Formats: sequence, C-alpha cells, structure tokens
Amino acid sequence: KMYESKISLPSETMDGSKVRLMANIEGADESESVIQSRAEGVGLFRTEGIVLRERQALAKEDLQFEEYRRVVERLHPHPVVIRTLDIGGDKALPGNMFGREDNPFMGFRAIRYCLKNPDIFKEQLRAILRSAAYGNVRMMYPMISGVHEVLEANELLEEAKQELKDRGESYSGEIEVGSMIEIPSAAYTADVISENCSFLSIGTNDLIQYMLAVDRVNDSIAHLYEPCHPAVLRTIKAVIDMAHENDTPVAVCGEMASDPVYVPLLVGMGADELSLSPSLIPEVKFMIRHISQASARDLAAEIVTLKRPRLIFGRLREFYRSVMKDLVGERFLP
Repeated sequence: KMYESKISLPSETMDGSKVRLMANIEGADESESVIQSRAEGVGLFRTEGIVLRERQALAKEDLQFEEYRRVVERLHPHPVVIRTLDIGGDKALPGNMFGREDNPFMGFRAIRYCLKNPDIFKEQLRAILRSAAYGNVRMMYPMISGVHEVLEANELLEEAKQELKDRGESYSGEIEVGSMIEIPSAAYTADVISENCSFLSIGTNDLIQYMLAVDRVNDSIAHLYEPCHPAVLRTIKAVIDMAHENDTPVAVCGEMASDPVYVPLLVGMGADELSLSPSLIPEVKFMIRHISQASARDLAAEIVTLKRPRLIFGRLREFYRSVMKDLVGERFLP
C-alpha cells in the first residue's frame, strides 16, 4: 500500500529529474496491467510468444498485426516499443528445424536468424508497420553485435515499407528504430550504433552473461552471474555516456531495472528510462521519488571506484537502506 500511494505521481527524483518507467509485456492481454501500473508505455514488447504460435508454427502477418494493434490502440498516446523476434538461446527455434546447437546462446538467434530469414523477418516488420498506423510505435532489434546489422535490418525495413505501399495497406513509415545493447561488441561501439538509432536499450541479463562468459540458465555456475562485477557496471556507464554524446536516449530493460537496490545506480549513471514488469513499477517509482539525482550521481561516481562485487553490492544495499529506513522502519528492511 505504501508503494501504491505514489503510483499516480510523476516518476521523478526529489530534485526534479525525470526517469520514465515503462512496462515489459508479452501480449495484448497485459495492456490493462500496464495502465493500472501507470507506466508511461511499453518499453519492451516481447514478440516470441506471438510469432511462435501453438505447436511452434510461425504466425502469419495478419495474426501478428492484430495482436500488436490491440496493444498500440489501447495504450495510445503512450509509446509501445516492439522488439523484433528474439528466438534461439533459451527460446527454442520453431520445430527445432535448424537442428541442435551445442552453444545456443552464442548461436543462430535473434537478429542473426532474422537477417538469414528475410521473408519471416519482413512478415513481422510489415505487421509492426501496419500497427504503427494506430498509435505510437517504436521498434528495436535484439542481439545486435555491430552497426552493420542495424543497417542491414533497416534495409529490410525499407523493403517492407515498399511492399505495404505496393499493396495499398495503411502503415506508418515514420517509425523510430532502436537497438538493444546486450553484446560487448555492441556496447563498445555504442557511439557508432547510436548515430544510426533513435534510442538504445540495454538488456542487462544478456549483457552480464556475455560480459562474464556465464550461462545464466546453468545452475552450476549461477553464482558467477554477477550484476555488480565492475566490468558490467563500467560497460553500462560507457554505453550511456557514448549514446548521450549523440543525444540518443538510453533505456535499461533487464532485471537490474526492476530491483530498487540497483535503481539509484542506474539513475545516477544517467539512464533515461527503465522498463520492467508492471507489477514492480510501484516499488521502483517509490524509490525514484525518494532519492535525488545529485545523490544518485554521487553514488555512481563512488561505485566505479570500488573493485570487488561484494563491496559494490554492500554499498548499494547501504544506500537503499539509508533511503528506506525512515520510510518503513529499519526492522522491516532486508
């Protein structure tokens, strides 16, 4: 109830710095929860469940379009960021038609699959473009490793626009296109990628596993999956700084964005937007409204001088407790 009491108030720090809170969803049925959470739109619309229908058959354009349109219309005028197909890794390819991969997280997944299957990719792109005629749609590509993939995907996007034009379909050609930053090679060329994108979105879950060479679904090495590793935090900060030099906004949409212990750090690093499950938005907004941008910046500056994950997490937890103890009482804190 304490968190819910702030839900209708703006998502901004005590000194007036705005941090947009967006929702992660997987289908049109979640639109109401986005509205109830007072999110400012959808920052990550995962489309795998829509494209891979029952029996893992690939959904046709019209089926995809109808699902996207329902969300876009319901949430208008708020933006809906649709992530293109991100199959592979821990999300099985349809019907296992490409055979077993020994290392699927490093394999034929996401944008790699789409660029090698342009007909399937353009089917989705056409559905997204058509839905954009009904509201505020943005789109982003997953698992980009370098700007060449963004440019290649954009060429297919232009082909999809032309195909819709030739068919006489209604669509929006003015769609904003962004890139997910999940691979180290993308992170360290974020300056180049951001020159060719309207926005970037840092997917911390994959970024951590690729930075640390830790399979995040392998229980035997789960203890090595460490968001507080200095390499991870330095990389997030570097991406934000490089993008901001090009006036490109940066969102964070991994699990770190939904954890109130990490939120002050991300705010202090300059993240423009956080995208998370609608149910977690009240607690994160509560934290944002009880910190200042100045204190968050000071925290971020201090954290980058620390060299061990345990010390970093300890300092983040200490900051979290210092904010919350007067609000909930120390004995209720973790």
